[in-house]
Amino acid sequence: MRSNIAKTASTARGELSFLWAHDHMGIISKIKEKYMSRQPLAGYKLGFCLHITKETAVLLMAAKDLGARITACSANPLSTQDDVAAFLSNQGISIYAWQGQNEKEFNECLRKVISSDPQILTDDGAELHVRANSLRRKGIIGGTEETTTGITRLRALQIKKGLIYPVVGVNDAPTKYLFDNRFGTGQSTLDGLMRATGILVAGKRVVVCGYGWVGKGVATRARGMGGIVTITEIDPIKALEACMDGYDVKRLADVADSGDIFITCTGQTNVIRKEHIVKMKPGVILANTGHFDVEIDVKYLYEQDTNPLPVRENVDAFYIQDRKIYLVCKGRVINLVSGEGHPPEVMSLSFANQIFSILFIAKYHDKLRNRLYKVPNHVNNTVARYCIEAMKIKLDSLTRIQKAYKNSV
Repeated sequence: MRSNIAKTASTARGELSFLWAHDHMGIISKIKEKYMSRQPLAGYKLGFCLHITKETAVLLMAAKDLGARITACSANPLSTQDDVAAFLSNQGISIYAWQGQNEKEFNECLRKVISSDPQILTDDGAELHVRANSLRRKGIIGGTEETTTGITRLRALQIKKGLIYPVVGVNDAPTKYLFDNRFGTGQSTLDGLMRATGILVAGKRVVVCGYGWVGKGVATRARGMGGIVTITEIDPIKALEACMDGYDVKRLADVADSGDIFITCTGQTNVIRKEHIVKMKPGVILANTGHFDVEIDVKYLYEQDTNPLPVRENVDAFYIQDRKIYLVCKGRVINLVSGEGHPPEVMSLSFANQIFSILFIAKYHDKLRNRLYKVPNHVNNTVARYCIEAMKIKLDSLTRIQKAYKNSV
């Protein structure tokens, strides 16, 4: 196995990236100010499986400053910012991540984190949780989960009674999904698309597959850039919402021959399939912003063209029936592979929930059952309040008369 980080990466550049994110994640600083003197994580070993970015560095350093010993790996083989990994390693954090891991290396890094005997696991996609539970790993007192995909996998484990420790579903917190999934993924997906392709979105027919919080964000940003947006859905309520938000809602099969850009946002497998691809017009662009690279039938593309042309750094051209089909980032999560992931301001909300949830597990684990828990309401309110304060926003308050009226109703 190669070195745990890219040794050629610039630690100094990674530090600058960390400081940039830190300066835009004021909530994390407020949490550190409140808890630093108490060292609530002293004596705890934490294992992280997250995208190793400058924003994640702020979370890991905060956990370290609160007393924890940390081992971390990447949640995606292509999303690691090597300079950030080098910086974190230089700060005494054990990092097993580098850009461009193969499958064997990725799995070995997961194993390294679990082998470090962590007591609390923080995951993005549940790769670490699923492995730890399948191994029936002892000594883990609880965990947290960042994503919709991860929550889905953990819920399936819970139904089968295979969950061996309590997990707080951070993804289900309003101060996470209302902002991270929608505003964060919406902006960073379009940013990733621009960096990868450099195309003009205005006037293009953009098909967004899925209208969950991620799909909402992507659709909003694509329309904001002048895209003509169509939504595909399987859920009647979400489809109705998309329609009333002013989008055209159609079946994927009915727009396969007219779309210019297709972006999958579902967390489901095999969304764009052979029967859709064979209808697509020349020059169509396929991208995925779901967690795993299963939403686009990449296998079919490679069966038709075993040697696609890398026309740009993160764009491959497949020749299928005398047509070019462009695949961005090999079907992996576009906002992290060709972009920098979410902006630090929105990640501060998610990672504030992560820190509070880790503290919650550390304090109450012996009172919790082996199941999924929601982020406590008081944590959501605290995160929102800290964010408002960090943004220098002031709120109105109820007058004496309004308080009396509220209590009398």
